[in-house]
Amino acid sequence: MPSLRARLVNRYVRRKLKPLPLFDIEPVKLRMMMEQGTLRLLPKSVTITAVETPVRGEWQRPANAAPGRTILYFHGGGYVFGSPRLMQPISCRLAVAARAPVFSLDYRLAPEHRCPAAIDDALAAFDWLVADGVPPGEIYVGGDSAGGGLALAMLQAIRTRGSALPGGAFLISPWTDLAAGGASVSENAERDAMFSADSIRRGGAHYWGELAPDDPRVSPLYGRFDGLPRLYICASRDEILRDDSIRTAEKARAAGVAVDLHVEDGLVHIWPLFAPFVPESGRTIRQIAAFIRVN
Repeated sequence: MPSLRARLVNRYVRRKLKPLPLFDIEPVKLRMMMEQGTLRLLPKSVTITAVETPVRGEWQRPANAAPGRTILYFHGGGYVFGSPRLMQPISCRLAVAARAPVFSLDYRLAPEHRCPAAIDDALAAFDWLVADGVPPGEIYVGGDSAGGGLALAMLQAIRTRGSALPGGAFLISPWTDLAAGGASVSENAERDAMFSADSIRRGGAHYWGELAPDDPRVSPLYGRFDGLPRLYICASRDEILRDDSIRTAEKARAAGVAVDLHVEDGLVHIWPLFAPFVPESGRTIRQIAAFIRVN
């Protein structure tokens, strides 16, 4: 059973977010709403520095950083909203737990910039880190929700072009199937505290534009998994996107990829965002850090 604090967060999120027609709200207004509603309790040992060129984002450097690993983080928000700032409660705490600097990318958002703009930005950030002297195998890429899907799409793009891959990837409640083909979209429509099934089924259209929703660039679940590095994937059993994680893990394992899959009971979508208030949030961040530190 989830902790009392996790259940309280579920109740709060259900009241504040589930009634919102997220993808019917004008994007600029939606972005302002989400940024203004953020409560950020960040570790004081992390120094945050904005980067404007050649890629946009921010460095989040913990005082305890050790050599040998760098994290490239992609925020969620349905490809329509979100920012490095919005997801600092995850990325900054992960920086401390993994003892690694994080570069959190501020990629271009839809509908102004549709797929594959976000993938192009992700590739540019990865190449920038490598050009700056970070070995590809010491880069660990990941993100939450749409950012998790973006991380997987970027891995597939790197593998397709034939260049060296990151050391691994972590996907937090990833949105990997914008075609909404998972059974959990219907099965968890009531249990999910954050989303309605309609918002998931229609929301991806802002991102895919002229592409098909099952195009692997849009929905990396339908892409190739052979040759990818090891993956950490987590999702809540009660969330609409549960099967995006489970089916991604199944396809990856079938292709010979090592996968560490965690399906948790009764938690809200992207629950690590609620650290340090929710104990399960800290536990998952520590699991991801251990996955990164294993090398």
